[in-house]
Amino acid sequence: MTSISTEIDALVPAWLTLPEVAKRLDLPVNRARQLLKDHQLAAVHRGEGNALAVPAAFLDGSQILKGLPGTLTLLADNHFSAEEAVRWLFTPDESLPGTPVEALAGNRGTEVRRRAHALGF
Repeated sequence: MTSISTEIDALVPAWLTLPEVAKRLDLPVNRARQLLKDHQLAAVHRGEGNALAVPAAFLDGSQILKGLPGTLTLLADNHFSAEEAVRWLFTPDESLPGTPVEALAGNRGTEVRRRAHALGF
């Protein structure tokens, strides 16, 4: 693994494969892949097979975490790669407090998107 993947693995506690994501969202796998392209979800290549994996925290039960798609779109607009977006979402931010993904899960998406938007300036 690369050092970027090792760093992300240290930040993200649990991962889901695309088939697991598709099952939880009750979608075909090709639709789960489309969610990645549409910045509704983000995934990184990891492991020996270099398979795409989605952080488990991006799902809330059988739904995508509220506020995540808008945040991922802002990060993509700021030229963040999927790996950079995942790293940012799981890196502790003292001003939140916690990580941006924890803030999204705590229904504080406006604060997270404000910070993501500011990254472009």
